[in-house]
Amino acid sequence: MPLLEGRGLTVSFGGLVAVNGVDLTIEPGEILGLIGPNGAGKTTVFNLVTGFLKPDRGTVRYRGEEITHLPPHEIAARGILRTYQRTSIFPRLPVWRNVAIGAHSATRTGFWAALLNTAARRDEEAALARRVQEILDLVELTPRRDAQARGLPYGEQRKLEIAVALAGDPKLLLLDEPAAGLNLEEIGRMDALIRKMNEQGMTVVLVEHDMKLVMGVCQRIVVLDYGQKIAEGTPEQVALDPKVIEVYLGEGQDEALDAAG
Repeated sequence: MPLLEGRGLTVSFGGLVAVNGVDLTIEPGEILGLIGPNGAGKTTVFNLVTGFLKPDRGTVRYRGEEITHLPPHEIAARGILRTYQRTSIFPRLPVWRNVAIGAHSATRTGFWAALLNTAARRDEEAALARRVQEILDLVELTPRRDAQARGLPYGEQRKLEIAVALAGDPKLLLLDEPAAGLNLEEIGRMDALIRKMNEQGMTVVLVEHDMKLVMGVCQRIVVLDYGQKIAEGTPEQVALDPKVIEVYLGEGQDEALDAAG
């Protein structure tokens, strides 16, 4: 069974059809790339999968369950979490506190347990602290744990946003342009982080314009143009597809092929 299936996804804004009949299948444990020109509908697909938009037509199923019309918080509770094109962190809070806030959505003890400071609540808080530290280690932000988030270099802010999403214990993580604005060294670290998350069993979907990152890290790629799927396959298959070359890769085809190996 696929981890997630979108069938016939269609949504319009006024007279503009942003996504038009898109089928999307995400397999457990894969890194999937979702690419295309600006305005192709990539972020809109993310919004449909995570419940921030409802389709005019089509369905979304997660682990066989239809989630098309569930609110975003219920979809997140099932393990589908995302990042955004712009960083969405609490700039005045320490790094560790940002991650802890993300993790609190997974806590189980309620108001009275917190008020009375029960043993169950203390155990949960200790487990939460351990989880926060594990995530900081994973994203290599432990040396920055007590720094204010707004003081981090931009590349580390992007990693912090991923850390906050990881704190919600995602099974499917959607990354929206995580390499935007990063230099070559930071992109290399982002590549390594995505691979580490995948090695730990996480399924990742990546919207990204950096073809070296996409072609290097993704096992399969879906290409959108004007809201429609125009190609799907391995990185090499996509890089050789005439329509993809025409509408998107252009002179970047050689770089994409090199990155695809």
